[in-house]
Amino acid sequence: MTQYQDNLPKSAFARFLDAFEENLIALLLGLMTMITFVNVVMRYMFNHSLIWGLEVTLILFAWLVLLGISYGFKKTAHLGVDALINVLPSRGQRIMAVLSALACLLYAFLLMKGSWDYWAPFAGFQPTEGRWFPLGFAEGVRDRAFYVTDQVPMLGMFRWLEDAINYGDSYDKLPRVIPYAIIPFSAALLLLRVSQALVRILRGKQALLIVSHEAEDEVERVAHGEYEE
Repeated sequence: MTQYQDNLPKSAFARFLDAFEENLIALLLGLMTMITFVNVVMRYMFNHSLIWGLEVTLILFAWLVLLGISYGFKKTAHLGVDALINVLPSRGQRIMAVLSALACLLYAFLLMKGSWDYWAPFAGFQPTEGRWFPLGFAEGVRDRAFYVTDQVPMLGMFRWLEDAINYGDSYDKLPRVIPYAIIPFSAALLLLRVSQALVRILRGKQALLIVSHEAEDEVERVAHGEYEE
């Protein structure tokens, strides 16, 4: 098996997660397109624009990219160079795949720690101690819960954050803890997806972390008439 087979039987929960992630990514892309289109029309036809449009688009783009990274590992859709791997025997390829997965797992863990340490002060939490490995939680780190976005208006559904993390003070703009929440969430999701990929490699259900050449192989077979009746 040269690649993870996405058409293997899945549970109802797995199919739900697939649909949820795909629809969420599509929604983010659609909202980016809609806001940008509306802003352009308003600017050139009515000499007016959504003052928060650019910032919201940048936030949505960041969410799209960060969620897409973990989704790419889930679907084995990341590109990579496999010229060296392809010359190795099957056992060597599997060893290289495991080593690659372990390296990505280490990177994802470090990214998760760094993501939490960056986001925590904005949520009124404490970052972890230790440069590489969390050794507990730090104390006395400056609270950044009062930081707000530049132009994004405050939404009523998030007013509860004023009492929860901002000591009852009201927000005039959306607090940064909301858009920044995607940073530790996507890092945790990446850690999960790489762990799942490693398990599939060890079980022999997946060969590589990167996309294979199955599509090219299929085209080559058709070109050589292997599918002719």
